[in-house]
Amino acid sequence: MADRGAARRSYARWAPALALAAAALLAVGCLSSPGDRATAVPDGGPSISEAGTSTSGTGPGAAVTGPTGPEAEGIFKLDHLIFIVQENRSFDHYFGTFPGADGLTANKPGGRLRDCIPDPVLGHKSCTYHTRQLRQHGGPHNWVASGLSVNGGKMNGFLSALPRTPRWCVDRFAKECRPFLGPRYQPDVMSWHDDRTIPNYWRYAEEFVLQDRMFAPADSWTLPAHLFLVSAWSAYCTDPLDPMSCRSDKDLQDYGRHVYGKPPVYAWTDITYLLHEQDVSWGYYTGEGTCSFGPCEEEKAWWGRTPSGKNPLPGFTDLYETKQKANILTHSDFLTSAREGTLRSVSWVVPGNRVAEHPLSVGEIDDGMAYVTRLINAVMKGPDWETSAIFLTWDDWGGFYDHVRPVAVDKLGYGIRVPALVIGPYAKAGYIDHQTLSFDAYLKLIEDRFLGGQRLDPDTMSRPDSRRVVREDLAVLGDLAEAFDFTQPPRPPLVLDPRPDD
Repeated sequence: MADRGAARRSYARWAPALALAAAALLAVGCLSSPGDRATAVPDGGPSISEAGTSTSGTGPGAAVTGPTGPEAEGIFKLDHLIFIVQENRSFDHYFGTFPGADGLTANKPGGRLRDCIPDPVLGHKSCTYHTRQLRQHGGPHNWVASGLSVNGGKMNGFLSALPRTPRWCVDRFAKECRPFLGPRYQPDVMSWHDDRTIPNYWRYAEEFVLQDRMFAPADSWTLPAHLFLVSAWSAYCTDPLDPMSCRSDKDLQDYGRHVYGKPPVYAWTDITYLLHEQDVSWGYYTGEGTCSFGPCEEEKAWWGRTPSGKNPLPGFTDLYETKQKANILTHSDFLTSAREGTLRSVSWVVPGNRVAEHPLSVGEIDDGMAYVTRLINAVMKGPDWETSAIFLTWDDWGGFYDHVRPVAVDKLGYGIRVPALVIGPYAKAGYIDHQTLSFDAYLKLIEDRFLGGQRLDPDTMSRPDSRRVVREDLAVLGDLAEAFDFTQPPRPPLVLDPRPDD
């Protein structure tokens, strides 16, 4: 790693220009949202055709396509990278019984797939079990709970972590806890789903690519995961105008986190800075009614919004330096771009409260699956399908049991496994990818496809920061290109019923 003093001197050369923008940044609470929407479609809206009109994907935001057509090879056949991030489920919880995946173990040859761990409340082991419940309690999922759950690699502390927070059921016989228990009074953190409750997710796994070693980027909660999603780091900055003032932090529960309508607090460099430098289009799509920039007022439709923990870009100083606020958009904008064939080069899509799969959220699991299916259907039905790749994952484990020990790469992570799928015309058919992956692999693919391999590396970026690890270059990290077969003809769409059981 290069001399940090040299990096600070480099920062000093452009700091005066940044200081000129400080007044505007401090007044960010008075900035308006990125434009009125013609017709807002609620999360989980009925159809793509009802999405209304949008200008997203045109003008300065139009996709930068690069070398396409017959001469394009490998990842350069992909002009649109789409990352859909759901919430709070572990791999074993959703795909622990998927054939061929590294999932739950049989208690005896030919026996049931289940794992058992100590239960300090019942005084004996509690085992995993199948559930049809669409609303669940889950467990604590901060960095303390992660440490307790992993328990030095034994992966047997998920029930010991429950009493750390009073929100989760400890008294298994209390009336309010009964809906969230298994057949032998296990908390639902030991539950698992299959194609009976999440049929579309299993169908995607059967037809495309399931990744069974996707680790959350940090052994912590939603906000650090989403910070890693767009910047390969989670940190606390003592000076939001000085990227050299940031230090690694995987908590950010009570301090250092951005709140809508307030000045930015994340001073390090995120991937949109590099995309802007090379004129690569991008969009970050949130729930209808999300107040990304303020002034923010209480509204009755709060259930449709995306909380700031899942929408961190408005908290980055460099978003204002590069004047890219208008790229924070809504789900209806994404649906319109997919329908019209104006998808941007890079898209991130995160749920509003109504369609998040976070335990005890407003909606239920089937609401979240329907929302995701509509997004994927929109891409499949649109003109950009044959040049797109869709990556579906979950931001953290939600307290649910998983048996695979996370890989330790630095003091921030990796975290506990989460489900992950790759869907697209060049995705391998019925393939299980066993590579070690994290959200850093998403950034690596973006950088390799659109940025000539430029990394979020303070030694090579024009805007330095104080990070000490370049996550995209870790030797343990797999390559997402392995999920594709670029020699095959583009596969046809697989349009699914968003609510197959209705």
